[in-house]
Amino acid sequence: MTDYQSLGIRPMINAYATVTKYGGSLMPPEVLAAMHAAAGDFVDLALLQRRVGERIARLTGNEAAYVTSGAAAAIMLSAAACVLRERPDAATCFPRIASFKDEAIVQRGHRNQYDFAVRQTGMKFVEIEPAPAALRATINERSACIFWFQGNMTSADDIPLEDVIAIADESDIPVIVDAAAQLPPVENLSRFTKMGAALAIFSGGKDLRGPQATGLMLGRRDLIDAIRPISSPNHGLGRPLKVGKEEMMGLLAAVERYLKLDHDARALYCEDTVKMFCQSLNPLAGVKAERAFPNEAGQALPWCRVTVDPAAVGKTAEELVQDFFDHDPSIAVSPLNDRQFHLNPMTLNPGEELVVRDACLQLLSKA
Repeated sequence: MTDYQSLGIRPMINAYATVTKYGGSLMPPEVLAAMHAAAGDFVDLALLQRRVGERIARLTGNEAAYVTSGAAAAIMLSAAACVLRERPDAATCFPRIASFKDEAIVQRGHRNQYDFAVRQTGMKFVEIEPAPAALRATINERSACIFWFQGNMTSADDIPLEDVIAIADESDIPVIVDAAAQLPPVENLSRFTKMGAALAIFSGGKDLRGPQATGLMLGRRDLIDAIRPISSPNHGLGRPLKVGKEEMMGLLAAVERYLKLDHDARALYCEDTVKMFCQSLNPLAGVKAERAFPNEAGQALPWCRVTVDPAAVGKTAEELVQDFFDHDPSIAVSPLNDRQFHLNPMTLNPGEELVVRDACLQLLSKA
């Protein structure tokens, strides 16, 4: 049988987060069924991309939508769209776009490891200090767009997104919001574009629980239409970022499902699970468990921060993280430093919270 065990790989319980290195999330039956059905027929991919986008746009209250091969691919394509919206002749020039608008403005604190997705287009970042005057002074004839990275990179020191959008509108500069992990709340699917952002980007394989190799661009039709000629099945900068018919239909099913979920009940499960972790672990010597909010990506869900005293427990938090990974069943928990790690209930299947609790009691008591 072709499965993980045949490759010598142990499946794990994910008490970490919807991180790519552990597969993002698990696809529910509705998504798997849609992908299975899509795999049985040939179809015009360009037409399917349009129809799926139209359906998702209606469902989420946006002008247009486009399924990409992950959120990083959506960042890359959104950057390209901001060049192509005025100069479609740039399509054959990527990444040599120095004769076109080739600057992306970003606040210094928002620089991150996904910069490469923008720079692959040939675009370069221009960093600014978080001050409205600095933003106005930086905008020029080379400015193609402004990037905003929502989540744990945003801070109270930033120029507020509303102000960024208002200043950008003065010069007709699109603002792109990377909100890859910013679900929940479900309202975010329309919140950023309603604020005036040109495009908002989400991961399809995180809390939406669609195919891991998908992303979602939501927003202006002119920008989304601008990247169609250079995206699969057409040829150009986006041709390597192919999205299959199965992924398109799977993500559509995921969005449809997500909009119908009882998100209040899900939040209550997370609260109850964190409370159980705290009540179970706090009696242990050298251990302190407490509710932390929001979670690792700034999502509006709680998680449990566990602090250990290495002198009392006999191990550092980093060593305990490895113990969880080596445990049977293997459990991924989120490391923070040599004294702290997190337990995240958002990626647990029902009943797994008890397995994680028992593993904590075993490993922390044993240590």
